[in-house]
Amino acid sequence: MWALTEASTGKLKQLWRRRQWLIVSLLLLMIAALAISMFLFSRSHKENPFDGLPHAYTYLETVSPENVQLYMMSLSPEDIKLRAAGAPLQQVISYGINGGFFYGDALLSIAIMNDIPTNGAKKAYGSGWFNAKYARGTLVWDGASRSFSVQVVSSGEELNVTDRQHYFAQGGISMNLQDEDLWEDVIAKEHLPYSNEKRMRSGMLYDDNGKLWLIVTPTLSTAAEFRSAILQSVPAEGLEGIFLDGDGSSQMNADEIILPGDSRAVVQMIAVDGTK
Repeated sequence: MWALTEASTGKLKQLWRRRQWLIVSLLLLMIAALAISMFLFSRSHKENPFDGLPHAYTYLETVSPENVQLYMMSLSPEDIKLRAAGAPLQQVISYGINGGFFYGDALLSIAIMNDIPTNGAKKAYGSGWFNAKYARGTLVWDGASRSFSVQVVSSGEELNVTDRQHYFAQGGISMNLQDEDLWEDVIAKEHLPYSNEKRMRSGMLYDDNGKLWLIVTPTLSTAAEFRSAILQSVPAEGLEGIFLDGDGSSQMNADEIILPGDSRAVVQMIAVDGTK
């Protein structure tokens, strides 16, 4: 009897130890699950990085009859700031979209505010003072005369403005939205990259009411398809503007949506003024 009791006691001790390990394991699993849940909760409820930034734009999105998705920011030219980025836009605490063409850290498109290029010293290579290699369509806001134009120029010296201390100029490629017979010849002359390939695209426009439109599509589109979508779907009259850098550079920061392109670093952005 004593032997049976001793054996039974040993088995009970083994069972109890196993139960202890089971309880400890379950507790550890519960703690780990709670920690993961709290981490995910905090991530999903983390502070909006754009909180506190001026929301000086109207956001719209639409799909063209050819299924090109357009994401748009409409705003006053006084609320535009051309600025250096040097990172993917999703890492920049600023509303806006990508700007002109670049290579490495050199900006190859004009990006000038009040006669000051956005990416370096005046007249320096890669600073934003030049449209490199070719005269290209450059959207100009003349703040003194309160007028828009697209000027085909190679450098800041060639810009026709009323007051050199009150304007901005953003380089790209002319869209010629009001001239169906001319635009294809012009984009060839101004050397729009990959015009016939399906790529993400972006553009900067103005209308008859004095509003600017910053537009990005993540839909893979030819230049013709993007331009047609703009003419069919942007709710404004008298549109004119420029193609900006495209493909993976086509990026947008808005409170309503983030379009990261391919998350590449861009040299310059068109930002909503007053942002950090």
